[in-house]
Amino acid sequence: MPPATLQDELSWRDGWWHEAFPRLANASERRGHPRGAKTMYVIIAYDICEPKRLRKSAACCLDFGVRVQKSVFECRLPADRFELFWKRLCEIADPAEDKLVAYPIHGAHAASIRTFGTMVCSEQVVAYIF
Repeated sequence: MPPATLQDELSWRDGWWHEAFPRLANASERRGHPRGAKTMYVIIAYDICEPKRLRKSAACCLDFGVRVQKSVFECRLPADRFELFWKRLCEIADPAEDKLVAYPIHGAHAASIRTFGTMVCSEQVVAYIF
């Protein structure tokens, strides 16, 4: 049945792409991090003494961010997700032996971050196109 009006025709054209190619959730979204949400950029660093807590801390950080060095992670999270992440990380660490630190970076300054040398990209690869 043909569209009744020009507006119906245009609205069908606008939505055809999303119907033909539905957006699939990426790995971050499957872990509960919504796409397009207002996020904060935070650098997390830790000094964990005991190897078991060290592994647990690293796994926790990888759930929420990207490793840029052995004990440094970049995280882009909504504020409520950051609070959950920080709570989990603090539950793993021993305050008498370990140190955790979070450096929030204001959005306006995130674009001016400087790097030098071999750096790991903070954006995980979704696909390679040849």
